Amino acid sequence: MHRIAAATLALLVATPLAAQTAAPAKVQYIHAGTLLAKPGEAPRGASTIVVRDGKVVEIRDGFVAPEGGAELIDLKDRYVLPGLIDMHVHFYSSGYPLQSRMEGNTKDLEDQFVGAAGRARATLEAGFTTVRDLGGEARGVRALRDAINRGELAGPTIINAGRMISVHAGHGDANGLNREVAHLEREEANHLCNGADDCRRATRDQIFTGAEVIKFAASGGVGSNIAGGLEAQMTFDEMKAIVDTAHAFGRKVTAHAHGKSGIDMAIRAGVDPIEHGSFIDDETVKLFKDKGVYLVPTIHAFESVIRQARAGERPPASAAKAEEVSKVVKQSHRRAIAGGVKIAFGTDSGVGPHGTNALEFTYMNQVGLAPVAAIRAATVDAAAALGQSNRIGALAPGMDADIIAVASDPVADLRQMEKVQFVMRRGVVFKANGKRTAFPGE
Repeated sequence: MHRIAAATLALLVATPLAAQTAAPAKVQYIHAGTLLAKPGEAPRGASTIVVRDGKVVEIRDGFVAPEGGAELIDLKDRYVLPGLIDMHVHFYSSGYPLQSRMEGNTKDLEDQFVGAAGRARATLEAGFTTVRDLGGEARGVRALRDAINRGELAGPTIINAGRMISVHAGHGDANGLNREVAHLEREEANHLCNGADDCRRATRDQIFTGAEVIKFAASGGVGSNIAGGLEAQMTFDEMKAIVDTAHAFGRKVTAHAHGKSGIDMAIRAGVDPIEHGSFIDDETVKLFKDKGVYLVPTIHAFESVIRQARAGERPPASAAKAEEVSKVVKQSHRRAIAGGVKIAFGTDSGVGPHGTNALEFTYMNQVGLAPVAAIRAATVDAAAALGQSNRIGALAPGMDADIIAVASDPVADLRQMEKVQFVMRRGVVFKANGKRTAFPGE
């Protein structure tokens, strides 16, 4: 190792000064007809956003002429917003469960990576410039994250969770498979744990494989092929061990939780957001508010699961749980919203199709979230839930140039969010006039 470090240092020293000279800054002027720089606040009229090397450096009133050979991007007839944030996706899942089961034994990891890359691009083109990937092939998602950040592939900024930590026979185990396949699935199952000490180990294993956030299954799940069991599946000590270990490594922790006992126990254990929240009563609302915990409702997934179950695309155990949840989940989400629980936008895409993430805006509105609050949930509030309000979720000097545009005011017509016309991520344009554009990595 010392020899490698010495050789690297010698190479750097030997590099000619000219090769170390920084490239000239890339400057762009964006003319925005209407600018919703911070959802929840009043929009600005005609504005110019000045971008330098992927960062917003200034926002001026009116349409300012570009200076010094800067690029002009004309969005004078568009409504401009910050890039959207989806707190819950799975790029290694297609969103078509029957097709996935039929093709599962024919796909290598390499095939799966190509599929994940395509889904990442579809998500970006839908206007989502940042996502949390909350469970998939851990090293594959990490590689996809890094390739996007290097500009080699098109996709959103990914905050990845590795694999979802679960107890044996829990929502994240290889349930419903025959003996041979289950054995193979468990061979490298570093995410399964039993007892607090083992759950600490599982958390560290996810961090070892590159996880930037930790996810665990506090309760059973609708999608897993095992009968019943939507309540808590982990003990409090197991949950607390995961949360404390992740926080010690500077990672936020999110909990998959449907049943009330799983939700309540995870909040008491110190979790950051809760995913799904199917069974929420007044006591649970109070817990959310007392602890300042965000709810990520993922209504898109519930709509997808019940549709798939009734079409015969899910196994009987999953279909039965989908029907059980469908009776209560909208009422639970209405209760949470009416009670003032903090909401962050997330779809669980991969349960349903990728690229249709913006359907969640209308679903959220249907359970009581006002249009401006729904947009805020996918920008300002999601950024706060991620702890990244200094970088994303709004447009101001110093923020990433993650910018989208739609044809007209989405607060007046929320369906506009399903028809994003322009997408920029960190100063690179990936969609213009409703069409995909080439980027420097292509």
